[in-house]
Amino acid sequence: MRIVAIGDLHANFPTLWRILKAEGLADPGLRPTEALLSGKTHLVLLGDLVHPKTPGDYGRLTGLNPYNPLDPHHLRLAAGAQIRELFRLKAFQEAAQGQVTILLGNHDEAVLKGEPILGNQHLRHLEFHPEHGGRPLPETLRAWMRGFPREAVFQGVHFAHVGPVPWLQEYDDLFYAQSEPKTWWFRTPDYVERMGYRFGVYGHVPMKEGILLKERFALIDALDLGEYLEIFPEEEPLRPQVKRLNHA
Repeated sequence: MRIVAIGDLHANFPTLWRILKAEGLADPGLRPTEALLSGKTHLVLLGDLVHPKTPGDYGRLTGLNPYNPLDPHHLRLAAGAQIRELFRLKAFQEAAQGQVTILLGNHDEAVLKGEPILGNQHLRHLEFHPEHGGRPLPETLRAWMRGFPREAVFQGVHFAHVGPVPWLQEYDDLFYAQSEPKTWWFRTPDYVERMGYRFGVYGHVPMKEGILLKERFALIDALDLGEYLEIFPEEEPLRPQVKRLNHA
């Protein structure tokens, strides 16, 4: 079995669909192909489906230039654009008959819980907060996202949004108060081995220079560069490959 793993989406749906078509997993109508339905390839998305990363990304999503994260009209357009694509992705996953795994990211859970409000001094993600003028996520999508697992393991290869240990998969107050979710991979990289995994595939930490491929793990939050990972978990030794869209 081949696994195609894609890092944090952050509403970059055009690049997602380009990858799936380039890999022969989605047809021109954005429906699963036989290559996916057959089980020869499994697709793993590492979560954070929502919330574009930058004001420019919001502008591309909504067609607004500049995008104002405090304008209720802009918020509703941003929410509506994401809702439409989330319904499309939900339909794709359901049609794929178990061959698409989507993990729960911290941005996804924040939308489901309504807190915390994520962002920074330049950008707050308010589009799914009606109390700030945004639109609520429809209950159909909420129920779908509540069903996302926090991790998946294939032949000893571990996939999670942040990291290999259980406390990095709990997006509570401590998660946001500490640095470990962003730093575990260079401070305690032996977490992967200590948890008993052959290899780990994680997101959450933006890889501005492209996917980071180490001996025991890969950090793949690099979708804005068009990069994703291909791995054959039954191989010994494992030979993960970084792939990149042309003209991404």
